[in-house]
Amino acid sequence: MLTNRSEILFLYDAQWINPNGDPVDENKPRIDEETGRNIVTDVRLKRTIRDFLHQYKGFEIFIREIVDEKNHIQDAKQRAEDFLIKDGEKLEKEKLSLAEMKEIINDQVLSSCIDIRLFGVTMPVEKSPKEKSSITHTGPVQFKMGQSLHRVKMEYIKGTGAFASGSESTQKTFREEYVLPYSLIAFYGIVNEEAAKTTRLAEEDIDLLLEAMWNGTKSLISRSKVGQVPRLLLNVVYKEKHYHIGELDKYLALKTDKNDEELRDVSEFIIDVDRLIEVLNKNKNKIERIDLTIDERIQLSTDIKNSLQQAGFSIRELEF
Repeated sequence: MLTNRSEILFLYDAQWINPNGDPVDENKPRIDEETGRNIVTDVRLKRTIRDFLHQYKGFEIFIREIVDEKNHIQDAKQRAEDFLIKDGEKLEKEKLSLAEMKEIINDQVLSSCIDIRLFGVTMPVEKSPKEKSSITHTGPVQFKMGQSLHRVKMEYIKGTGAFASGSESTQKTFREEYVLPYSLIAFYGIVNEEAAKTTRLAEEDIDLLLEAMWNGTKSLISRSKVGQVPRLLLNVVYKEKHYHIGELDKYLALKTDKNDEELRDVSEFIIDVDRLIEVLNKNKNKIERIDLTIDERIQLSTDIKNSLQQAGFSIRELEF
């Protein structure tokens, strides 16, 4: 079981796509009006992780769309009842008390679903219209909203579709979309070892989480998401109980000779990591190890791996 707290810092970039559309604003990329920076929700990152773990690694996940033979989408109550299983056999809820249902579902969900062990859940359990309850687990892994390290510029693109607008029309339909020419996005997260006790989160689950963040981002191969590349992933594992530095993303700075909105490629800037290295060094005696992988195209102000190794840190290189 997981016993150590850790902090995660993840950088990836996107070119000429919409990293995370806002459904209530014409699906435009989310942009902070005050700073001009691109925003990506934690829900979007968790969806990337879930999809990779399920589709590429074969793990069961709780939160996914399941359609029955009548083309109806499962609700949360129905999904919970999928796990009303004991010794490999589906149980009839009519023969169980509500408390027994909750105990069995909870045990099966935590054993089977890696996304619940990572991110927690609130799921309804219903024996009858008059006997209802819920199961709630706080997720050990929590991410802040992702944010670009620079101002972005949104572009509006319009074009023609492949088909006519109607059966007797002589004109093709029009399509329109909003994209970002470039965005370098930073995500920050914490793994809470106390919450991990209730969801049964294991060390192996965190290794899978890190793999899913890196390779899941590379595997977003759809028209609206292709072109996202992971650039840096760092996981600081602490040995001091209940301690973490906090806000590791705030110790990074993007340096460029261009205006932020003119950026189009990772080769056009340097990420200043000097303050990050400094704060890690100040907390060296509280850190057990640092997991790290870096894309070869990103330019850093300092070779972070060599710098930390020379300072005496235990570095585990992540190889995906």
